[in-house]
Amino acid sequence: MTGDNRSDLFFLPSWPPTPDVLLWVSLTIVVAGLLGEFVFRTLKLPRVIGYAAVGTAVSAFGPGIGGAALEPGLRLIVDLGLALLLFELGARINLRWLRANPWLLANSLAEAVLSFVAVYLTLVYLGTEARVAAAIASILVATSPAVVMRVASEFNASGQVTERMIVLTGLNTFYAVLASKFVVGWLHAEFAGSWFRSIAHPLYLLVGSAVVAALLAWCVSLIARRLDLRNENSALLLLGMILLALSLTKMANLSTLLVPLLAGLMLRNSTERPWIWPRHFGTAGGALVLLLFVITGSVWSVDALMTGAALGVAVILARLVAKTLATVVLGRPSGISMRQALALGFALMPISGAALVMMADLQTVYPEFAAQLTGIVFSAVAVLELLGPIAVQAALRYVNEDKIR
Repeated sequence: MTGDNRSDLFFLPSWPPTPDVLLWVSLTIVVAGLLGEFVFRTLKLPRVIGYAAVGTAVSAFGPGIGGAALEPGLRLIVDLGLALLLFELGARINLRWLRANPWLLANSLAEAVLSFVAVYLTLVYLGTEARVAAAIASILVATSPAVVMRVASEFNASGQVTERMIVLTGLNTFYAVLASKFVVGWLHAEFAGSWFRSIAHPLYLLVGSAVVAALLAWCVSLIARRLDLRNENSALLLLGMILLALSLTKMANLSTLLVPLLAGLMLRNSTERPWIWPRHFGTAGGALVLLLFVITGSVWSVDALMTGAALGVAVILARLVAKTLATVVLGRPSGISMRQALALGFALMPISGAALVMMADLQTVYPEFAAQLTGIVFSAVAVLELLGPIAVQAALRYVNEDKIR
């Protein structure tokens, strides 16, 4: 065929066809959606297990992201998906409950502190450097907001254990972000020799995030006075506002975890009535959450598992024992039975997206130091991305709080 003939057929696609990002994203959504539905309908397990399994398969046949920094596109999806879930979670935390039941706040503090201490001591005992152990322990204080919110919503769970699980998850995520930022401050003092930076950086993150969160909460409250947030169009407007706040957060180098969590919490405690809107703010939010679980399911790699799997399993067990011990010891004073307290401890097991974001933030500031953590943290995330949702479902079923069987 002559050059002129080829130019006449310019409208035909190149051969072989070259797939673009849109193809892979759409295929991921279709496959993950189908597998999630199969897992839910056939095995009666949370759909997120199917989503995470797709991510696990992606890593099995590719490099995955274990041991590497999140690419900007993947980080954006993780931030957006988590922002929706954290905003929902914060909007369900009633601080008046903590004032009325101070033992519940004591339970929250105890499970977070014990989790940190248990993980730290376990890692140090097994030969991990103290500052590495402290960084890992601060990150693993947090229970996965994504898993907790998704499983509770999917099974229409309600009751004492469900509500306490949500409150404790929101609070320990807050503690974990603060602890991880103070670890970064410690690293500033050690690596950069700047005590000013070590104090100013965490303080800026906390105050700046609170300011952006307050602005978001005020804007949502203003809109709610004039529009019904249960309406699809209004929910899309709310989704857009959350995304706008997240973009401002990223521009100002603030915490993408604290802003939506604090905004939801401020909104909930500005009024006596609960806030109601479509789950994950509609279809677009649902797709983001699905992709969030696929990405977090792909954090493992062979290298990461080889370097950190044993320690990852050790910290999972230490963390589970610590959280369960705290809830069991303080369960009765806070007003629940031993059975409910045991279920609550197991429901706090999951870790996933929030830990991934805190790791990514640390990689941005001190990549060489963060490389020492990735094997352990990503191994723990990879294991609990699949086992965590099952633990939450089993815990809620154990106390008869799941409504779908």
